Amino acid sequence: MDGKVKEQKRHQQKHSGPKAERKKLKKQEGSTEEDGRKRNPKAFSVQSAVRMAKTFHRSQDIKTKKHHIPHVDRTPLEPPPIVIVVVGPPKVGKSTLIRCLIKNFTRQKLGDICGPVTIVSGKKRRLTFMECNNDINTMIDLAKVADLVLMLIDASFGFEMETFEFLNICQVHGFPRIMGVLTHLDSFKNNKTLRKTKKNLKHRFWTEVYQGAKLFYLSGMVYGEYQIQEVKNLGRFISVMKFRPLVWQTSHPYVLVDRMEDLTDPERVRTEPKCDRTVSLYGYLRGTHLKNKGQVHIPGVGDFQVADVNFLPDPCALPEAQKKRALNEKERLLYAPMAGIGGVVYDKDAVYIDLPASHVNQQQEEVRPTTELVQSLIDTHATLDAKMAASKVSLFSGSATLDSTDVGEQSREQGPQEECVWDPKTQRKRRKVVFTDKEEDVSGSSGDDDDGDDDDDDDNSDIDSEDGDQEEQEEDEDEDNLSTFLKDTRAEAAETEKTVTDAPPAKKPKLEEGKKRREESVEVPAFADSEDDLEMSEEESEEEGENVRADSGHCSEEDEEEREDEEDDTEESEDESMEEDAAVATVKKQAASEEEKEEEEEEQGSLRWKEGLQQKASEAFLRQQKAAPNLRKLVYGSVVEADDSDDEDQELGGLFRVSRPQNGKKSRANGLDSSRFDPDTSHNWDLEEMLNSIRDCFVTGKWEEDQDAATLLKEDEELYGDFEDLETGKVHKGHTGEQDHAEQNNENDEDDEDNAESLVKVDDDEVQKKKRLEKKQRLKERFNAEYDDEDATYFDDLKEEMQKQAELNRAEFADVDDETRVQYEGFRPGMYVRLEISSLPCEFVTNFDPHYPIILGGLGSSEGNVGYLQMRLKKHRWYHRILKTRDPLILSLGWRRFQTIPLYHIEDHNGRHRLLKYTPQHMHCGASIWGPVTPQGTGFLAVQSVAGTKANFRIAATGVVLDLDKSVTIVKKLKLIGYPYKIFKNTSFVKGMFNSVLEVAKFEGASVRTVSGVRGQIKKALSTPPGAYRATFEDRLLMSDVVFLRSWYPVSVPQLYNPVTSLLLPAGQKDSWAGMRTLGQLKHDLGIRNKPNTDSLYKPVVRAPRHFNRLHIPKELQKALPFKSKPKQQQAKGKTPRDLQRPSVIREPHEKKVAALLLALSTVHNHKRKKAHTAQHAKHKEFLQQKEKLEEAKLKRQKEARKKLYRIQGQVDKKKSRSSLKGAPQDD
Repeated sequence: MDGKVKEQKRHQQKHSGPKAERKKLKKQEGSTEEDGRKRNPKAFSVQSAVRMAKTFHRSQDIKTKKHHIPHVDRTPLEPPPIVIVVVGPPKVGKSTLIRCLIKNFTRQKLGDICGPVTIVSGKKRRLTFMECNNDINTMIDLAKVADLVLMLIDASFGFEMETFEFLNICQVHGFPRIMGVLTHLDSFKNNKTLRKTKKNLKHRFWTEVYQGAKLFYLSGMVYGEYQIQEVKNLGRFISVMKFRPLVWQTSHPYVLVDRMEDLTDPERVRTEPKCDRTVSLYGYLRGTHLKNKGQVHIPGVGDFQVADVNFLPDPCALPEAQKKRALNEKERLLYAPMAGIGGVVYDKDAVYIDLPASHVNQQQEEVRPTTELVQSLIDTHATLDAKMAASKVSLFSGSATLDSTDVGEQSREQGPQEECVWDPKTQRKRRKVVFTDKEEDVSGSSGDDDDGDDDDDDDNSDIDSEDGDQEEQEEDEDEDNLSTFLKDTRAEAAETEKTVTDAPPAKKPKLEEGKKRREESVEVPAFADSEDDLEMSEEESEEEGENVRADSGHCSEEDEEEREDEEDDTEESEDESMEEDAAVATVKKQAASEEEKEEEEEEQGSLRWKEGLQQKASEAFLRQQKAAPNLRKLVYGSVVEADDSDDEDQELGGLFRVSRPQNGKKSRANGLDSSRFDPDTSHNWDLEEMLNSIRDCFVTGKWEEDQDAATLLKEDEELYGDFEDLETGKVHKGHTGEQDHAEQNNENDEDDEDNAESLVKVDDDEVQKKKRLEKKQRLKERFNAEYDDEDATYFDDLKEEMQKQAELNRAEFADVDDETRVQYEGFRPGMYVRLEISSLPCEFVTNFDPHYPIILGGLGSSEGNVGYLQMRLKKHRWYHRILKTRDPLILSLGWRRFQTIPLYHIEDHNGRHRLLKYTPQHMHCGASIWGPVTPQGTGFLAVQSVAGTKANFRIAATGVVLDLDKSVTIVKKLKLIGYPYKIFKNTSFVKGMFNSVLEVAKFEGASVRTVSGVRGQIKKALSTPPGAYRATFEDRLLMSDVVFLRSWYPVSVPQLYNPVTSLLLPAGQKDSWAGMRTLGQLKHDLGIRNKPNTDSLYKPVVRAPRHFNRLHIPKELQKALPFKSKPKQQQAKGKTPRDLQRPSVIREPHEKKVAALLLALSTVHNHKRKKAHTAQHAKHKEFLQQKEKLEEAKLKRQKEARKKLYRIQGQVDKKKSRSSLKGAPQDD
């Protein structure tokens, strides 16, 4: 900030209340513990050496676990916004959480979350929110650029597959900071169930991330938003979180694009709709430095060459460094061009105006006052020339209104002046060239254009800030002429203001009516704040212009407070700066409406105020010359040039300037230019005050702080303190910083009335403050050097070395302007850059969807090439299928997503890389692909398809790059089969394995084997048949043996590199990219079924019954065998001879009758006998039953008799026992 910085209110400690009570209690506890240590030292001594050693070891272990390998801190002084990616399944509350966080930080509501949303969250931190939709392409891209991941989990449902997929993606591409957020907790009605669910989800989340990972709970929603306190707590964690630099991000430049503009010629687009487009992409540069004309990769589009890069003013700049605890409303910026938020955006090509959504308009007008002006720019219906010609303005209170024809355009100082004169003869306006003797007087006043008086400072500071731009030099010269005109009009108005009483000035409404000088200095506004004001009639503009000025939102609440605290002279300078703005508008209106015709009566009446203008201007100038001379300006040039950089900060895009009322005192100090002074003015050089005013203009004076002898001597005193001269013995006392500060404050109190003196004192205060800080820093370093070196470890030394390197890196280009730095080191991280890329596919522009991120990843010198890559790969344990060699696979490697054909292999014990048909189940294997060259050690992940959502886990494999060349030769096993056709003991002739003598000659000496396991060696080829050879074996072969040779055949890696161009697909289809299909998918889609191999089909097994020969035992052995073991089978008798066969008998008829009768008799007899037997059997059965009944009755009788006997015997025994009991006492 330029001007005097407003002192902050000193902190008042609380003497009552809960906070003060806690502090008192804490002090009392500390004192009692110390007293106890003094009273009883043994009670506080070490009780157990073992326990103390364990405690010490545990604390050292915890401390060591926190150690990381130190990296050189390459973060710029103004770091880029932190990328916060909000991830989760659909309908889990991602957009709602982003809206609530944005409202928490910026007090603004946002409608649809489109693209990155950048906000200022604190004095030194900005945040960029990006929503990640349920597309695996978006998940992969955002995981590579995220600094912090907010992982939303629906507690009422539990973990979903998208959460674990994103965690695995993050593990591969460098793990960013991850915070879990549980939503939908209000669906639990039972507190016990809620606590149990929270605990289970928390421990599962810790398993995936790390133990103790932060998990937030959003308990419920109020009016469609999360609770304010919970969102505020989440925002506080985000604001103070520290981030570990990730290797890939810190070694590559990248841009998360927040704005895209198509620069293609519209005529060419009309004639060739499918032509390649030239596009400019905007965003904050992150990672490392970006060189111009480099190569970048846009994930989802492809590799491109950058045509041009340049940096732009930061659209969401950090607030200026001030000692304050919170941001004011003006500094709570929100920048989201894709969502329609961001106000006016200035570009190299054009000016873009974005307005918030319609339902946010009212709040935007309250928070961001520039919206009213932006709205007026958009809603305009008439051209600027027509409005300039019709508008009128009153520069001073009580003066006549002016229109565009009243004032002639001021020419440059060297050339003649131009005057517009109405010629009544020809009835037209004529441009008259004026050569007069007044030119000297006018030039005398025009010499004050840089800092002529206190009225010009605000406008001229803006002019000085624009002098460095070549495009605006002509405008600067016009404004120099403007200040000349301004002096004349002010001098004339000072004389005529008292006499003009016809038109009383309208008063601007104020909050405090007691400020009389402020009320008198209010004029009619120089320009209207909206379209309606410009289109009002003259009477309405005179009446309502003041009210519009009072309500225009060009100042925040804090500016209003500063204005109230300033003195009256500051208020005058502010009002006079408004007059200059009015004059700027007036002169530009003249230039715009120069050639338009006006009515004759208005023209003649409007030129009356110019009468006596030269005389009045010269008198006013002489009055100003009588003030204190500014010889520094006369001798050494303009004093304001040192503040150019500050003024440039107050300029918004080269179009608007912010008026700073606190610059008033500074402008008075440097305001008067005495380069042209009146010789009659007397200067009393005998006065000490006059001598002090020019003392610093000479060699012995104080040119700069670091070149003043007295200042250097003070620094030596502060550095070395008291010292004794060893020769003279005189002791020199050093002045402390506190004494200097007290003396400086006393001088400030005495000379506070003089504005110029007070400005110098403010500078001295800053110098003294800086000196005290440097002194404290030196003392601290000296203290650390004395006491810290004893306990310093290797880790501390390493951190110190990295810190020194970081300071050296920062100091290298610290004092160089941005334009020069960019040429040496490239565009540094934190800059807002514009990259122009030509020859982009037209689908990128026509199918653009802001919900999908656009990332520009910078490529290294060799990363644009394509070659062979050797990788280590492991199938993911959650993926349900094994991977097959030569099946196309989509890899995410580096910035790229591409499809390729991998070959899987494994290394044998002898170093041979053997081709695998499928990936192993639970172990790593090697993979060779044809793809983009990526540094070794880069992780990658593989998916089989990115189209749509699958029911199962989508991450197929993960791995890391091992090598970048074709040094690995992958081989697969090949068995050659032959058959022996001649066998001579151990030598055999084999045919059918080779086709020519040349092939045999190549394999001479190779080892062969038969299926039965007999090993052999190829000796020499035979002439006939072709391909036959002689081989020797361990044993004699059989003609049925099969000979085979096991060989290894090298396999070439297929050269397929197919980038995933998902961003080129139409909106709504960006998650349906389909590349090369696998063989199984092709057969399934085309309905092709393989014809089975007949030998591989299952057939019913038909086995014929086997007949075994009889066991033959020699007769001698049979004799020796015992009878039990002798064969018992009788041998089958041979055929009976015919003569020994019995002859058949043929009966006579009588014999037949006799035989039939006998058969009938025997049959009857047999029947009777059987019947009798049956009757006898039944009778016997009845007898047995009767006998059984009798037996049962007998047994029953015996049982009753026994019972009776036992009863009698029991009674007898009982009597005996009784008698024995009665007789016992008598015997005693």
